[in-house]
Amino acid sequence: MLSDLLMWNKIGRIVTLLSERLDITPARALDIFYTSKTNERLHDPSTLLYTFSDLYIVDDVIREIRGEK
Repeated sequence: MLSDLLMWNKIGRIVTLLSERLDITPARALDIFYTSKTNERLHDPSTLLYTFSDLYIVDDVIREIRGEK
């Protein structure tokens, strides 16, 4: 599992990318991410989602909010 600092940095990068991809404010992107199932899975060490790229995780969040999961 990532240290708290590394996880914090990863989430920051994910939220920034999500904001850019959806053309929304970073605050809105943060809200979307923190209320997503993807966020729950990111914090669950058994899923190993934290080992995936930031872009993969952003795509996962976007698929989730579009109902494609």
